[in-house]
Amino acid sequence: MIIHGDDPDPPPPTHRLRNTLRKIRRYHKGGSPRQHVVVLFGWLLIIYLVFRLQRYLLSRPSSPFLLCETPIHEQSHNIVLPHSPNTESLSRTWKTLQAIYDAHPPQPLELTLKSFKSLSDFPDLEDIKDHTHISKEDAEVTRNNHVQVTKKLLPYPNGLFSGQGIVMLAGGRYTGFATTGLGMLREVGSKLPVEIWVKDHAEENDEWCKELANEGIACRRLSDFMDTQLLEHGYQLKISSIFFSSFEQILFLDADNVPVRNPDGIFKSRAFTDTGVILWPDYWTHTGAPLLPYIVGLSDAASEVLRNDQTAESGQLMWDKRRHWKHYYTLISQGWAGWGDKDTFAIALQSLRQDFYMVPHKLVTLFVNGSSSGIGMLQADPTKPAAYEPMFLHSNIIKWSIRGFFCSGCANDEKDPVALSAWEDAGSSINSHLKEH
Repeated sequence: MIIHGDDPDPPPPTHRLRNTLRKIRRYHKGGSPRQHVVVLFGWLLIIYLVFRLQRYLLSRPSSPFLLCETPIHEQSHNIVLPHSPNTESLSRTWKTLQAIYDAHPPQPLELTLKSFKSLSDFPDLEDIKDHTHISKEDAEVTRNNHVQVTKKLLPYPNGLFSGQGIVMLAGGRYTGFATTGLGMLREVGSKLPVEIWVKDHAEENDEWCKELANEGIACRRLSDFMDTQLLEHGYQLKISSIFFSSFEQILFLDADNVPVRNPDGIFKSRAFTDTGVILWPDYWTHTGAPLLPYIVGLSDAASEVLRNDQTAESGQLMWDKRRHWKHYYTLISQGWAGWGDKDTFAIALQSLRQDFYMVPHKLVTLFVNGSSSGIGMLQADPTKPAAYEPMFLHSNIIKWSIRGFFCSGCANDEKDPVALSAWEDAGSSINSHLKEH
């Protein structure tokens, strides 16, 4: 972090840094170590964003693109760009897999779900059992189709993938969130190449991508590899970007995930080298349909075997494609809180009897100081199994972006209208903090 303390007429946040640090010290005189970690990282991230904004304003005061959307790194880290994926070979591989999937669809093709009694209280067993109805005939057909798919999956395509790197999805408003995460990634010292994936050209920001190239970050379009009209939900973009990425070993990060420590060492950790997969825990245990273990071959009948399993939170994910190449949303969580792609990874691994590492430390919720308003989830460093140390802030509630925090007048931007920034919105849970500090 660079603070321009000697610059003439610095913005107001510079004058308030000393008071902010005093308040942090006062708060940390009491409380548990975990409280210290949560609050300290919250304050440090806010301070970091304020001063990064100050640097941008001082260096490029005339650029509206800069003010509202994208930071300009003043110094390249000289990281080599990842090599381009083999578009033709990967597209051909995907079409072969798609034909296998299409020939063995689950039954029924669509599920009718009852409403849970509550999305705030964990559902009881009867609620889970009654939520989804599948006939015995459909379950048998789907189980058999699943067996056929796993038998026909292609062998690992040698030569298509290589090396280690980070994969992130962006596009639309998520580009602003990704900007913060990427800036922090380089700020904490990561030297890994990065691929940013967007759905298609309409989601791509050409100017932004040109700037990222100086940091060893390449932009990719899924539409260059597949028909993205087949992707009915945004969750499907994640596994697609992992599949088409040029990297063989991947750290996937959601666009709203902010690294608070250099993650490069995870690739050499025993947790990863022993298993090839690292998953991070979510808040709750499994809410999957009792027929799920039967369909994927984990039991011989409908079962509650997954009931006490820890669910995963896929805002960050480590995956070795060579070791775990062979790889139904709704059945897995049945639409309860946190549904989506996240538990497909663990279920696929269990179904294929493949090992993975689940980080043993519970996640820590980060709150806005002095309130019960959540910010996001602090996930642990998997290279430190003996004690909790934070590695990633998955800011799934308050998204960390310069535009969303500080932009003035963005709500009137015809090209990219957004709601009032937290600086403008007096009702925002972080408005007073931004203006005070």
